[in-house]
Amino acid sequence: MDNDPQNSTQPEYSRISRNNMYSKRKSQSKLRVFRIVLVIIGVLGVILGITAANTYQRIHEAVNKTFKSSGMKKSRDTSEILTQGKPFTVLLMGTDTGELGREDAGRTDSLMLMTVNPKKKATTLVSIPRDTVIAPVGYESKFPQKMNSAYEFGKEATTIKTVQQWLNVPIDFYGMVNMHGMEDVVNEVGGIEVESPLTFKYNPLTAHADSGYDYGFADSGDLYSFTKGSTRVGLNKGATDDKYTYSNTMNGAAALAFSRMRYDDPQGDYGRTARQRLVLQGIMQKAKSNPTKLVNQSFLDTISKNALTDLTYDDMMLIVQKYVSAASNIKNDHLQGGGYMIAGTSYEHVTQSEKQRVTNKLRSSLGLKKAKTGPLYAGNVSNAKLALYQLPTAAEETADDNSSTAGTTGSTLGNAGASTTANETLDGYGQ
Repeated sequence: MDNDPQNSTQPEYSRISRNNMYSKRKSQSKLRVFRIVLVIIGVLGVILGITAANTYQRIHEAVNKTFKSSGMKKSRDTSEILTQGKPFTVLLMGTDTGELGREDAGRTDSLMLMTVNPKKKATTLVSIPRDTVIAPVGYESKFPQKMNSAYEFGKEATTIKTVQQWLNVPIDFYGMVNMHGMEDVVNEVGGIEVESPLTFKYNPLTAHADSGYDYGFADSGDLYSFTKGSTRVGLNKGATDDKYTYSNTMNGAAALAFSRMRYDDPQGDYGRTARQRLVLQGIMQKAKSNPTKLVNQSFLDTISKNALTDLTYDDMMLIVQKYVSAASNIKNDHLQGGGYMIAGTSYEHVTQSEKQRVTNKLRSSLGLKKAKTGPLYAGNVSNAKLALYQLPTAAEETADDNSSTAGTTGSTLGNAGASTTANETLDGYGQ
């Protein structure tokens, strides 16, 4: 569990590869949340086109159960945007709430900002590093925090406010699923077939290829086995010997194990998200092959329990009617950070120039005029506190990177600890 830097009076600090902090690397995967949202919207759209009135009513009720307002005033008139078929954004969140029986608020395990432009028939997906060091909007006194903590502090509203202010891009809607959502949906579709990109074993109890007894647990857990280039899945029930039962179909538990392993993947978190993409592709294929089979109360209840969004039923139907073509051209990107250790906890710092690059891309995809990116750490942080943790101000970054074209516009923001507010220094979100 991460150490709380607020409890440290003399924080340890070290910069990891400062010279390489601003390097870019190609995005290797689409995050699972986007595909789950597409599964839900796409499957509902197909079903609605071929089913009777009583089924229509059941789907309507199920979608209504997923609705939850963020509790904040939106920066744009979203009803007008969808009715007129204009580009819109969705902040997609995957939360670890409910994972392995957890019932607490949890943190966002994955975070992505999606723009959908029907005129250009393009969808832009930008993943946000969950370990990005930020000051959550409304909770600046808790600085430094990770981006994924915004949900823990103030759920959807704080996450939306923080990302929106950090990038200066309007957020029209949000969509969220928990880890059990993926597990339950796999079971509901009758299992999936996924070809593994590498050979590995994984015990969900230990997060390694070991028995729980090796870690002092009272339970041994179950050990799953996956083979590179094969859909074959092995299960060692009890993880106490070498006896495996095999299947070419992943059930929900196996799919969750397959998508969660990280420590033994040579690509780390990038490899994990690639496997999550494979699982969700498997779900989509199974759902598309026979959508009418999913018109049952159990499946609809599963969706209702594991997904939340402020998209209404009517919003979803407008998206099905006006925006589906945008899903055929998906552009992927991610914000690249550099590693920092603060009080023994690992963070990522995303520079102002990198944020400006992504802000430019997202605003362009929405048809909005160019504008400065948001404050370096989202909420306002004093220079004194930044100095305490040896984190750079926007002005210091400008001095180090004043030759960067991408950062030229954003560099005029000044210090992260300036007394002016984001609303005073930034162009309007929706302009």
